[in-house]
Amino acid sequence: MTIVTASRRSTPAAVLPAVVAFGLLLGWATYTLHGATPLLERATNSVSAWIIWTAAAGALIRTRRLAVRSGALMMLATCAGYYTTSALGDAFGAGGLGTAAVWSVAGLAGGPLLGWAGWTVRHGRGDARASAGAAIAMVVLGEGLWLGLTLHYWGEAVVFLAVGALLTVLLTVFLARAGVRRFWLCAVLAPLFALAFYLAELFVLDRLIGSF
Repeated sequence: MTIVTASRRSTPAAVLPAVVAFGLLLGWATYTLHGATPLLERATNSVSAWIIWTAAAGALIRTRRLAVRSGALMMLATCAGYYTTSALGDAFGAGGLGTAAVWSVAGLAGGPLLGWAGWTVRHGRGDARASAGAAIAMVVLGEGLWLGLTLHYWGEAVVFLAVGALLTVLLTVFLARAGVRRFWLCAVLAPLFALAFYLAELFVLDRLIGSF
């Protein structure tokens, strides 16, 4: 009976609606908490907040393919929740449609990757687990670089970099205890991936958004 119940909970019919609902809620919270407090605004209105939840969902899902699909769907739902709430609040500006499209495309690229990463860290095998852990940590570290080097918000940047470093350590320890042979690759690759993530934000995402 337990096996049957677990199997049903892992089907697309059970997982995908839950992913959409959570994504819509996250998008709504991101917009609603603008200006509430500096901590809440930054904790919700950040690339890290959106993507880390996608990795967490991937870790909870039993099949890799469904985790990847859920990652894409969660990012689209989050964008929809955010911009729908913005439109209802009469804050959807002239460039809002273009910006929403850019973030949706970015979500379609990053969502499946982080859904896969979350699944792989927990359920995968071999060195791919260490690479997946680094991919999760890179989001927080990369946003820390963005906040510091580009926006010059060094106070917030230090917090993100510290959290990213802690996340890297925790993931590396988890992989070591799980018996991954080259678990240390997580700690080595995380800062390299973070730099790539930062450069992608700087030279691709930021320029696309700035064109609207």
